[in-house]
Amino acid sequence: MKTVKSLVVILGDQLSPMISSLNAADPAQDVVLMSEVVDEATYVPHHKKKIAFLFSAMRHFAEELREAGWSVNYFKFDDPKNSGSLVGEIERAVKNHGCDRVLVTEPGEWRLRRNFEELANRLSVPVTILDDDRFLCSRSEFAGWAHGRKQLRMEYFYRDMRRKTGLLMDGDKPEGGKWNFDAENRKPAGKDLDFVGPKRFEPDAITEDVLALVSDRFTDHFGTLEPFWFAVTRREAEAALQQFIDSGLPSFGDYQDAMLKDEQFLFHAVLSLYINAGLLDPLTVCRLIEEEYRKGRVPLNSAEGFIRQIIGWREYVRGIYWLKMPDYVDQNFFGNSKQLPAFYWSADTDMACLRACIEQTRDEAYAHHIQRLMVTGNFAMLAGVDPKAVHEWYLAVYADAYEWVELPNTLGMSQFADGGLLSSKPYAASGNYINKMSDYCSSCRYKVKEKEGPEACPFNYLYWDFMARNREHLGDNPRLGPVYRTWDRMSGERKKAVREDAARFLSREV
Repeated sequence: MKTVKSLVVILGDQLSPMISSLNAADPAQDVVLMSEVVDEATYVPHHKKKIAFLFSAMRHFAEELREAGWSVNYFKFDDPKNSGSLVGEIERAVKNHGCDRVLVTEPGEWRLRRNFEELANRLSVPVTILDDDRFLCSRSEFAGWAHGRKQLRMEYFYRDMRRKTGLLMDGDKPEGGKWNFDAENRKPAGKDLDFVGPKRFEPDAITEDVLALVSDRFTDHFGTLEPFWFAVTRREAEAALQQFIDSGLPSFGDYQDAMLKDEQFLFHAVLSLYINAGLLDPLTVCRLIEEEYRKGRVPLNSAEGFIRQIIGWREYVRGIYWLKMPDYVDQNFFGNSKQLPAFYWSADTDMACLRACIEQTRDEAYAHHIQRLMVTGNFAMLAGVDPKAVHEWYLAVYADAYEWVELPNTLGMSQFADGGLLSSKPYAASGNYINKMSDYCSSCRYKVKEKEGPEACPFNYLYWDFMARNREHLGDNPRLGPVYRTWDRMSGERKKAVREDAARFLSREV
C-alpha cells in the first residue's frame, strides 16, 4: 500500500508545534511549507513592525521545526521563486515534492478559508482543512451555545467557559462569589506608580535580516520599524510572560483602563501578539495566571480581569466572527459613511488624546483596549466614519490584529455597527471619561470642561450630536433613556449650539 505524502501548510499565525496539521502528519515522510508572500503582507497596509514580527517569528519557527526533525520548505519574501501568493506556493510545492494531499489547520480569516476551499477544486490532490484546536471553544460548540438565544452576551458565554475550564472556580461557584470584577479594574493611574513595562529583546541575526527587508520593501507602509523589541521565539515569548507575571500582573487589575501619555504600557501584558501568532498557548497562560492568585501573589481582580480577556472575549469574538461571516463585515447600523480622517495615519491633530494614541500606535504597533475603544474608536463612531474603514485601519496598524479577533471588536464593540449583537449600548463617551481615566486633557489645546464653542473639547459636542442624529436608532434603548432625558431638558439654544459646533468641526477635520 502506497504511503500518503502530505504537504503541511503552516500560516504566519500558526506557529505552534502541537497544531492540528502537524499532529496529523509524520515528520519522517511529510513536508512543511511556510512562505512569506506579498498577498498576505499587503492586503491591508500592515504596520512595519507587524510584518517584521511575523516574518522573523516564522523564520525562527521553521528552525524550531527543523530541529524537531521536520523537513521544512521555507520561501522568504524576496526569493525569486516566490510566487507571491499562498495558493501559488502550495501548487508549486505539491508538484515539486510529489505530495498526495495538502494538510492545513483552518485559517483564522474567512477569505483564507475560502481560498483553501477554492484551491481544493484546482489541485489534483485533496485538501484537508483541520479544526484549529488551539481554541477552547470550537466553531460548532459556539454555534450550539448561540442557537436559540435572543442575545449573545459575552458575560454568559464567559461563565460557561469558566465552568468548562475550571479556571477560578470554587466548586460550582465563581471564586470570590462573583463572575466579573470589572468594576474594580477602573482606577486612574498616577505617575508615581512603578511601571516596568513589557520585556524587550535585542534582534538576533535572523531578525536583523528581516528588519533590513522590511525597511527596503515596505517603505510606504504605516509605522515606525525601529527600535524593534518584540519576542520572536517561543522561549522569548515565555520570558515576556514571566516578566508580566512578576511585575505587571499584581497591579494589572486596578489600572487596566488607565491611560498616561508618557507611559504607553502601564501594567499591560502586551502578550496578545504572541498568543495570536501561536508562540504562547492561551490555556497554559491562564493556568499560570490562576496559579499566581492561588498562591496569594496577585489579587483576584487582576487574575480574573486577565483571564476574562482570554477565555471570555478572545474566544467569544472568534465565535461571533465565524457565526456571522461573511456578511458581518458589511454591517453598518448607523449608516455611517465618512472617510477615515487623515490624522489616523499622521497623528496630525490638536486633540491630545487622539494624537497620543495614534503616535503610540505608529511607534509601537500597540495600544491597549481602552485607547482603542474609548479614544480612536469612540471618536470614529461619534464622527460618523464608515465602520468598514475603521475596521481596515485597526487590522493594519496593530501587531496583534487578525480579522477573526479584530473585526467583531471593531464593528461590534467599538462602532456598534452590528446594532447591538455584541454590546447592549454604544461605547460612546464625552471628554469627561477620557479626562477621568487619563492625563491627556491637561496638555490639550481644547478645554475638557468647556461644553461648546471653539475652545471646547470636541468629544463633548460630538457626543451629543451623535445621540441626537441617531435617536431613531437608539431612542428605544433602555440603557440610554437617561441620556435622552438629559438631551430633552436642554434648551433649544444649547441644542442648536451643539449641532453647529459638531458640524463645523466635522467639516474641517473629517
